[in-house]
Amino acid sequence: MADVILEMRNITKTFPGVKALDNVNFSVTEGEIHALVGENGAGKSTLMKVLSGVYPHGTYEGEIYFQGNECRFKDISHSEEIGLVIIHQELALIPTMSIVENLFLGNEQSKRGVINWNASVSKSIELLKKVGLHENPNTIVSTMGVGKQQLVEIAKALAKKVKLLILDEPTASLNETDSDKLLDLLLQLKSHGISSILISHKLDEISKVADSITILRDGATVETLDCKTDKITEDRIIRGMVGRDITHRFPPREHEIGEVIFEVKDWNVFHPIHSDLKVSSNVNINVRKGEVVGLAGLMGAGRTELAMSIFGRSYGKHISGFAYKSGKEIDISSIDKAIENGIAYATEDRKAYGLVLIQDIKENITLANLKAISNGIVINQPKEMSVTSDYREKLNIKCSSLQQLTVNLSGGNQQKVVLSKWLFATPDVLILDEPTRGIDVGAKYEIYTIINRLASEGKGIILISSELSEVLGICDRVYIVREGKIVGEMPAKEATPEIVMKHIMTQEVTEL
Repeated sequence: MADVILEMRNITKTFPGVKALDNVNFSVTEGEIHALVGENGAGKSTLMKVLSGVYPHGTYEGEIYFQGNECRFKDISHSEEIGLVIIHQELALIPTMSIVENLFLGNEQSKRGVINWNASVSKSIELLKKVGLHENPNTIVSTMGVGKQQLVEIAKALAKKVKLLILDEPTASLNETDSDKLLDLLLQLKSHGISSILISHKLDEISKVADSITILRDGATVETLDCKTDKITEDRIIRGMVGRDITHRFPPREHEIGEVIFEVKDWNVFHPIHSDLKVSSNVNINVRKGEVVGLAGLMGAGRTELAMSIFGRSYGKHISGFAYKSGKEIDISSIDKAIENGIAYATEDRKAYGLVLIQDIKENITLANLKAISNGIVINQPKEMSVTSDYREKLNIKCSSLQQLTVNLSGGNQQKVVLSKWLFATPDVLILDEPTRGIDVGAKYEIYTIINRLASEGKGIILISSELSEVLGICDRVYIVREGKIVGEMPAKEATPEIVMKHIMTQEVTEL
């Protein structure tokens, strides 16, 4: 039997009004990949912050043992000294600095206070080779894709002589190819004796690489499964996570689709910096009342750029084309005008564009429709509280109070606040860009149910998702996007993953 490298005993962590962790017990053996799963707000990230010293000893109850020794970390650098390194969901690289500068930031290769750049570059090449990157160490990080940046983060951990690597949703922003590369790297690190804790909502990835799975629910340990001896199914994991069976991944919906409610014709968009680069080319799409229309395509296909350009020209330059609502041409040349015409856009980047993180939940939810809760220029605070309490209940936002700062919410609950904000704006057409990214299966089902309810109310929904199964599971009709062009259109019931991928990968544009 392998030795235990980590043991957390009876960990309890309390925030004002909320017990985030309740006597959690968790252990990892040497050389294993241990998956940690649970709904948003279940306590996964909190447990890892306790482990890594983000929440220092004295701010929680319980004990931590690493390689048999009790640890009382005072900060994250303290835990890194003994080889325990965490990679957060939001990457901690400095984008304007080079790879080599990022790799050794705070861990400089120096002698008598002088950095040895030759040694740093040489060591960088060695570390990058270990993670499968062949970039020049002097490459500026911001010029690299997210997948490569994630590998740089792991190389940075290896530079600290990592023994236990913690990855919090490492593939949330990666395409399928980059996700597979990262998972293969975890298996390679395992073969060299490095243990990993993998937090993920993607159950197929967990089943591919995990040796053990611990399930958390409401801040408590439900069970730990041994992938070699226990019978592991997605249904069993989901049942442990949400406390109930989800008999259907996608909720059923009766399709009552009406006339076209929104349409764009001959839509062209150029890159905001490289003015000769066309990112949307002669796009023609429409959505009907009560219809959910999907935009399928690979990352970089131009789906988000198209959506943002439609929403008040918030992306791109030299935009041309026409927009119609219920057959009448409308002006969506600014965000204010788009909102006035009943168009809303829930961004995929909730932290940068979707939320004001330093404001509380209620202020974020009402932000897009202040006139509905104000008397002239004065906010009606009781009405604001009533409205936000309603959305808190409808979307099951887990928080200590409506005055909690949005930055302190889990990623999934932040996404629910974004959705609440735009639902309160009462749009007729709602563009949802990756609405379930970073959200667990239970919360996904809730979001799908909300989408169905909005469609049943006669709203038109345009959905962008990198999960093809999601597009096919909840949409009525699918447009396929490649290199800024619509290359296919079909009813979702006639689409299969193979058909969609054929349209994405082939050069011929399907006649619509």
